[in-house]
Amino acid sequence: MPDLPSDDQHGRDGILSLLSKKDFDSFRQSVKREHTSLLFSDKNSLLHYTVASGDAESVQRVLSLGAEVNCPSARGYTPLIIAVLHRLHDIITLLLEHGAAATQGDEDQWTPLHFAAQNGDDRTVRLLLDKRAVADAREKAGWMPLHLACQNGHETVVRLLLSRLSEEAAGEREEAQGRTPLHLACAYGHLSIAKLLLSQGADPNATDRSHSTALHLSAEEGHNRVVRTLVKSGVRIDSVDSRGHTPLHLAALKGHTGICRQLLSNGASPDPRTLQGWTPMHLAAVRGHEATVLQLESQGGCVNARGENGWTPLHLACHQSQQEVVAKLLAAQADPNVTEDSGGWTPLHLACNSVNFPSVLQLISHHADVNAVNWGKATALHLAAQHGCVPVVKALLLNGADGTLLDSSGSTALNVAQRCERGEVVELLEKKC
Repeated sequence: MPDLPSDDQHGRDGILSLLSKKDFDSFRQSVKREHTSLLFSDKNSLLHYTVASGDAESVQRVLSLGAEVNCPSARGYTPLIIAVLHRLHDIITLLLEHGAAATQGDEDQWTPLHFAAQNGDDRTVRLLLDKRAVADAREKAGWMPLHLACQNGHETVVRLLLSRLSEEAAGEREEAQGRTPLHLACAYGHLSIAKLLLSQGADPNATDRSHSTALHLSAEEGHNRVVRTLVKSGVRIDSVDSRGHTPLHLAALKGHTGICRQLLSNGASPDPRTLQGWTPMHLAAVRGHEATVLQLESQGGCVNARGENGWTPLHLACHQSQQEVVAKLLAAQADPNVTEDSGGWTPLHLACNSVNFPSVLQLISHHADVNAVNWGKATALHLAAQHGCVPVVKALLLNGADGTLLDSSGSTALNVAQRCERGEVVELLEKKC
């Protein structure tokens, strides 16, 4: 939108400087018909600047001199769009009475109604609709004003637009991501709008381009009350998106424990698999959401489920150094000696490789085999020696780790420590082994 220039920027009869100084009486006396056809920076006309000044009498004066009411700026903004952006209701009415096109959009095909809907300006929305603005007009990416009102939580505007839209249009999708107004209301947590759309026949099972339903979006964003409303509406609770995620997967990934409880209490499967084979328990574990892990386990989630490459939630928690989750999983009977499929690693191998001392202690206390070997014949002690972690090496040795075992290269843990120049560990292993 145009900024009013100073005197030295536009000296042409000083006409714009009068607007800049808000000397509207002098402006109205000085403005001439020839001024109305001038174009200033970014192809803004005198009418654009006069509208932006906010003085309705001056706008009336410029219009009476024959200014083109629908002239677009370089970005396609009409004077009407400028007035809508500034919420200048008297000027909006004036422009409409002088033939301003309520349907003319900018370079991105945003109409005045799009701007008013996004801003929650219900008074302007009424004015535009009464002047035959198209309620289901679409901008370049396919968004209708209804999408914008739903996204931004403007319930009064939503009601106004719904009153002018057919039931089909109210449920239509926006082109870019295929999301319906219900998707947007639910993703942004606007409960009353979600309820309104559902009462008007919006389909709770509609999917966007990634096959996500409104339940996927609200579960991921943590909107408990919206989730509750959707569950009551008959939504398919275990629907999967393009990556194989159910709403429960997304809630678990984000640590929304209450939503996980709610979904499971309403029949969600506790162990669905993504395309990579991960369960909700895996996703909660890898992100360190211990309360969510406990909730999933208490409602039927399997702590020993095997995902991609045979990794269990315990493998992931050890790999990511999520020590609180490790403790919770072990307390829930997770198997500390299960091996994954790609290298035969146990959780203890991974905890040592991640230098996660508290988890090493937890695993040992839950009877992890300290001398288990992976496919490269490495023990946990080999890995601890490689990383030079003295507390881990001590804990392993105190709990029966065998320093004489050879890995596939024929090296003992001492040899590994010497090769990696881990002086303290070398000294310790030389004493103990």
